[in-house]
Amino acid sequence: MRELTQRYAKGTDTMTADTPDNGAPVILSNRPGSFAWGVLAKRHPALIQQVRNAFPYSPRQHRALDTLQDEIANGVIEPLDTTAPGHETWAEWGRDHFGRSWFDAPFLWAESYFYRKLLQAFGYFDDGAWQGVDPFAPFKQAELHSPAVDDELHALDALATVPDDERATALLHASLWGNRADLGFRVTAGDTTPGDGDPHLVADDSPLLWSLLPADASATVAVVADNAGRELIPDLILIDHLLDRGHARRVVLHVKPYPYYVSDATTADVIDSLRRLTLAPGRAGKIGKRLWAAMGTGHLDVRTHPFFCAPYPYDDMPADLRDEFTTATMTILKGDLNYRRLVGDQLWPPTTPFADLTAYFPGSVAALRTLKSDVITGLDHHTLATLETSNHPWRTSGTHALIQVRR
Repeated sequence: MRELTQRYAKGTDTMTADTPDNGAPVILSNRPGSFAWGVLAKRHPALIQQVRNAFPYSPRQHRALDTLQDEIANGVIEPLDTTAPGHETWAEWGRDHFGRSWFDAPFLWAESYFYRKLLQAFGYFDDGAWQGVDPFAPFKQAELHSPAVDDELHALDALATVPDDERATALLHASLWGNRADLGFRVTAGDTTPGDGDPHLVADDSPLLWSLLPADASATVAVVADNAGRELIPDLILIDHLLDRGHARRVVLHVKPYPYYVSDATTADVIDSLRRLTLAPGRAGKIGKRLWAAMGTGHLDVRTHPFFCAPYPYDDMPADLRDEFTTATMTILKGDLNYRRLVGDQLWPPTTPFADLTAYFPGSVAALRTLKSDVITGLDHHTLATLETSNHPWRTSGTHALIQVRR
């Protein structure tokens, strides 16, 4: 693990760290006005206040939150207390970052460590009454049980009679867009939906994805989840389609081992979403019951691994997780964070081939991502030129998406 900390160690006074041998600078947060700076300087303090108000925390917990907020704004990165669970691992991971400004650490590392320290402030890992209490649960539950989800699940009924290829496109786009999933579900209703020729879909390798997962195949598909709630439900519905239409005999859904990045899915979130589906009327309820049964037969398996909450890219995944992905016919990684970890949280030239940067990954890999950070790869020159002249923050606004596949 020492090699990892050396690889992402020293920074400069720009927004990027020392450029690795691959030539693409690692993203830092120390340029005021940059997206990464805004996350540490604005988004994280706002999040601290939101979670502070979500539960009736004790004075000790409030003091710990105050300390964390002051450390980020005015201090330097401090190690976990030696009594904190996992402190030995983070002591190694943070060896080259402790004592420096949070803004001078690699952005991916700083974000990950922030959430680890946030959970520590609540006592999530400690023995006591607050152990295992998800501080983000109120936000997840509010979204999961919102009227918008009712509308999206009801829209599934319209897909029951459409051809399989149209249904597959709709469900893939629903999973891709996450909290804009209703656009995907309603593709057959004549509404405007991301699809062929849509400028908001900056790369679309979906024909390759389906060619690698033909119907009536005995494939095993790994799905690495992103967010819970309104985004996890379309992922589960896509998984049902893969199983029900024979694109996969077995699906392994990988989730976070503990709460992370506010809305990232854990096993508890999967169960909550399955319950939401099974209790819904119409087609949604049937899908939920099929998925519930699939877990009982082993055709749908939910797993996790500590590395999913590590502050490093997938290129550094441990051997046991690599072996896990090796057994899959295809691994589908959902969301922006998984994309950053898949290609590396670096400022690649946007036309750098996606296949080159993911060549290390065992087996075929697909990324379904709504763009919410600076990292981008695999664009053609025409698409890039159009985006760059749009005067729109297309990399970070969540208004654009991609489907990229390496066979």
